Amino acid sequence: MKSLKRAKWMLGIVVFGLVVSGITVWPAVPELKIAVRIVWGDSQPAGVLHSFVLQAIEGLESVEAKHPFMMYAHDWLAFAHIVLAIMFAGAIRDPVRNVWIVQCGLIMCALVPVLAGICIPIRELPLVWFWIDFTFAPAAALPLWIALRDIRREEI
Repeated sequence: MKSLKRAKWMLGIVVFGLVVSGITVWPAVPELKIAVRIVWGDSQPAGVLHSFVLQAIEGLESVEAKHPFMMYAHDWLAFAHIVLAIMFAGAIRDPVRNVWIVQCGLIMCALVPVLAGICIPIRELPLVWFWIDFTFAPAAALPLWIALRDIRREEI
């Protein structure tokens, strides 16, 4: 029973991360501006990542001003994160019966670097962005792996 309690906590961490990452999609421009101030201050662009983030801010502001309907993709991105959070929250209710959700989550984590590796060059993002995207996979995979291990212990 102790294993199941820890599995639920691990799933709760994943739910929290998905909700936060979903909600923070909407205020992307102010968040990026704050991040730039914290990391680089008011300095001129210093390196590839700094230049890229400034370019992303400029691009988002331009799209919001000229083509606000394009930001609808952000709305769906946020929605997808929240829906996934709901799915994992459902697994918290009965982790043993819903172990497939945990397994699905691990598969999704494995696919993050694949998608990043394909799309980053196509979209002409700096290659350093791969490592930023990649960090999300192990950040979710670790609690999911712990949850899966604990659920498997309960099944025996």
